Amino acid sequence: MVLDLYLAVGSVNREAPYFQSARGEGLTIFALDEESLTVTRVAGTSTIDNPTFLSVDAQGTIYANSEVFGWHEGTVSAYRFDGQALFYLNKQPTLGSIAAHNTISRDGRFLLVANYAMGEGGPDKSLAVLPVLDEGGLGAPVASVAHPGAAGRVPDRQERSHAHCVIETPEGGAVLVADLGLDTVLLYRLGAEGALSLAGSVELPPGAGPRHIAQSRDGRFAYVTNELDSTVSVIERQGEALTLVQTVPAVPLGIESHGADIHLAPDGRFLYTSNRGHDSLAVFVVDAETGRLEPRGQVPSGGRTPRNFALSPDGRLVLMANQNSDEIAIFRRDEVAGTLRDSGRRIAIGSPVCVRPFRL
Repeated sequence: MVLDLYLAVGSVNREAPYFQSARGEGLTIFALDEESLTVTRVAGTSTIDNPTFLSVDAQGTIYANSEVFGWHEGTVSAYRFDGQALFYLNKQPTLGSIAAHNTISRDGRFLLVANYAMGEGGPDKSLAVLPVLDEGGLGAPVASVAHPGAAGRVPDRQERSHAHCVIETPEGGAVLVADLGLDTVLLYRLGAEGALSLAGSVELPPGAGPRHIAQSRDGRFAYVTNELDSTVSVIERQGEALTLVQTVPAVPLGIESHGADIHLAPDGRFLYTSNRGHDSLAVFVVDAETGRLEPRGQVPSGGRTPRNFALSPDGRLVLMANQNSDEIAIFRRDEVAGTLRDSGRRIAIGSPVCVRPFRL
């Protein structure tokens, strides 16, 4: 029996200087028929501010960052979805401003949060580790770290550290962090009780601005979408050693754009990254032996400002959250050729900034 595919969608509902609109509900759940592409709204809540990034566990617990301009600390909220309704569990501060990204540890014991951080004041931590409680709620942070320094190559965006993504390695026990303000990807050991200790790092090209990371299934290669110059970098990881292998453009030369999200196909043969400004999804073929990328052009995103996107669990669909055209575009993906075809189907929702498919 094929289980229903649900979509957890975060949408902007509170103004900020760097958002062009705030027409969203907050947190919304849709059900998607993967054959007919029929979409049904199941539940939603506006009791959360600007849930710009979401993670969902196997029990339907949703962890949503609140990214609110002007707060010294963001928050992360836990909700439970039972297939019909959303139930609020609790929230915790993230020890830093502009909570940008989160990930559930592979053992399910911790939620790791990356704070982009703007200005100074407050705890000003780049990363925070929160314990997941028995019923799915969150405890107060048990560990945190701050990133000192600044790359300064793009003065208005690299005036300080800006942690933008944190993900655990496939084998567990370590996390990779993309810091846009430092032009650096960092590797931390993740201790049994949530402690973080720096183990390695690698610098990316000057002014790249690393934003989000995808990993090969075996963890040997990490793929980074760079926001400031719309490129993609390939990093080889051998234990705790990180080596920059390749950096390739994600948009045609001379186009002003900003890289956003990045995902590998389930079989690891194709890589996709979204570009805001060019409003496209770049397609790459992945060499399994070397990790290197071969560009295969771009596909229009089906709307404006594709901040975030996701592949369905089987890789047959791509769901594109086009923030400034108030809709999620649905693409069908050829699993053999890696190509994308716009289905013409859209999910209408104001200011969508994150979409996460999941099953119960």
